[in-house]
Amino acid sequence: MPVAIITGASKGLGRALGAALAERGWDLVLDARTAEVLQGTAKELSAYGTRVEALAGDVTDAGHRAALVAAARRLGGVDLLVNNASALGAEPLVRLDELPLEGLRRALEVNVVAALGLVQEALPLLRAAGAGAVIGVSSDAAAEAYETWGGYGASKAALDHLSAVLAEEEPGLRVWAVDPGDMATDLYAAAVPDDDDPRPEPAGVVPAFLRLIDERPASGRYDAPSLLEGR
Repeated sequence: MPVAIITGASKGLGRALGAALAERGWDLVLDARTAEVLQGTAKELSAYGTRVEALAGDVTDAGHRAALVAAARRLGGVDLLVNNASALGAEPLVRLDELPLEGLRRALEVNVVAALGLVQEALPLLRAAGAGAVIGVSSDAAAEAYETWGGYGASKAALDHLSAVLAEEEPGLRVWAVDPGDMATDLYAAAVPDDDDPRPEPAGVVPAFLRLIDERPASGRYDAPSLLEGR
């Protein structure tokens, strides 16, 4: 069975993608910081009959990243790595003149440094998979300038660039930066708590990610709405 590592997988997009892969028979290594919620998610996804390893921890911890890859190795390797764990930098979001520098450092550590660290740790197994793929969950804020989204957007733009360079350096892999679009997630609620406008559930964009996995288009940056529309 193919094996996926998904960070930030206890809820939201990570959980929804994990459920879709489990339903297809994928074995999973799941990461999140809150152990109790993560264990509940793992129990639900294991009901599909696949093996699910749930490791609570912080992706900025090199030991935790090594443990995630070691768990995947025990399951048979790494066919897919999804860097989904994200930090905003400030909750709620604030303008750049108020953005705490420690918050910006945290966003960069989680969204960029830890993501690259996990890629580096998993790279030998991804190369050995024969059809290895890396997904970096991006954001519209990585490409567009939105007030208060500067720190988070900068970190996601950096992740996009790392993904593009990784694709050049590892032509045997598929490396996709994916903007999932607006979703009803805890992350968005923490970013803009006063925004009550309805947003689609994360499960609604999962078919876009599955299309990438199934069709394996060229490495690059994609947005979920376009994938869902068939473009």
